[in-house]
Amino acid sequence: MAELLTPDICVIGAGSGGLSVAAAAAAFGVPVVLIEKGKMGGDCLNYGCVPSKALLAAAKRAEAFRRAAPFGIAAQRPGVDFARVHAHVHGVIAAIAPNHSRERFTGLGVRVIEGAARFKDRHTIAVGDGFEIKARRFVVATGSVPAPPPIPGLEQTDYLTNETIFELSKTPEHLIVVGAGPIGLEMAQAHRRLGAEVTVLEAATPLANDDPECAAIVLDRLTREGIVIRTGVRIVRVAPGVKIRVVLETPAGEETIEGSHLLIAAGRRPNLEGLDLEAAGIKHGPRGIIVNKGLRTRNRKVYAIGDVAGGLQFTHVANYHAGLVIRNALFRLPARANDDVIPWVTFTVPELAQVGLTEAAARERHRTIRVLRWPYHENDRAQTERETHGHIKVVTAKNGRILGATIVGAHAGELITTWALAISQGLKIRALTGIIVPYPTFAEVGKRAAITFYTNSLTSPFVRRIIAFLRRFG
Repeated sequence: MAELLTPDICVIGAGSGGLSVAAAAAAFGVPVVLIEKGKMGGDCLNYGCVPSKALLAAAKRAEAFRRAAPFGIAAQRPGVDFARVHAHVHGVIAAIAPNHSRERFTGLGVRVIEGAARFKDRHTIAVGDGFEIKARRFVVATGSVPAPPPIPGLEQTDYLTNETIFELSKTPEHLIVVGAGPIGLEMAQAHRRLGAEVTVLEAATPLANDDPECAAIVLDRLTREGIVIRTGVRIVRVAPGVKIRVVLETPAGEETIEGSHLLIAAGRRPNLEGLDLEAAGIKHGPRGIIVNKGLRTRNRKVYAIGDVAGGLQFTHVANYHAGLVIRNALFRLPARANDDVIPWVTFTVPELAQVGLTEAAARERHRTIRVLRWPYHENDRAQTERETHGHIKVVTAKNGRILGATIVGAHAGELITTWALAISQGLKIRALTGIIVPYPTFAEVGKRAAITFYTNSLTSPFVRRIIAFLRRFG
């Protein structure tokens, strides 16, 4: 007979969002059950953010050898031992894993159950034949999984996804990447810098969710590093063999590209498999579980957070959602998700970071906007580091309220945080002109852009008359 558990909160999924809910609830002394059928830490730790950034870090070191000459150091071709790169990536995962482990969360007071969860009814979850959980609130945090496009021949081909590419221990001879979103381009640049030939195929627009002007700077850099990026392509079929053959439709007829490895980085789908959401009265669609602004499903006892809730698919979004659920479920405080305050970063070189509205989105929502810019080449720290390609682009309303910011360049992912804070607090651009920024730092780029909001006042006849009047008094 199944053991009955009656916690306050039951969390399904031990990825970033689920772990955050479980840890926070346990810290407040609330009984929590956490269910996970796979690896603790979920996609981010095991297949996503952590291994990809570790691989990019190795690739950055390799590229530093090639680009040392301007610093007075002899440039040379790096000797890449891909097996040791593989060991580095998995060593980083192993170093972080204890923070996500069953042992740690058990120590925090969380009851961790290994197994697949499914809803029996609106109030009950079953885990195999061993457990039934009747909780006051449920949180579905099962994330997303790769969604390969319907390409003929793909199912018969040994292709890679983000869940398998980090198992490679030998440099691919020629990596073909399908999809020019953040994952596809990050992996393209990492493998190119580590010695692979790389071709990227994109049916639509690369980095389509980002500001196109800033995205173009990233794409130009990748192209100059030797990555072939083909856009607007239609893949007719894939043929396996000693070489993987990808057949494209072109105006001149069919064209075949041969590669040693194929990475599918074109889309993901919510991980709803086996949950039996219908039994709980939870509505869902192709993009995921349908929730309101408070992240509640149609079953008011159940919340959904992170990728499975159908919004922006980033680890920090799942953590943000976790905080909102804790406020609502434990303290009954109103909490509504606001995507306009969520930053995101593509960790290529240069990095591309965004928060709030892009210029195009701002023009759709607001009658009048101001666009402020400042280039990296006007920044002294950027000159010392020889990281002069890039700029910041800030969008404000007519009254100076900050609507969005895009940064393309070195450390963009770190610099965007200031602008995320400004937008979340509803600040006007004046607040950014008044901060004292250490010299020399890349952060000065943001302040200099903010100051340009007032450039027109320098030549204002009214302002000049005031100054002239005040001069009369000494």
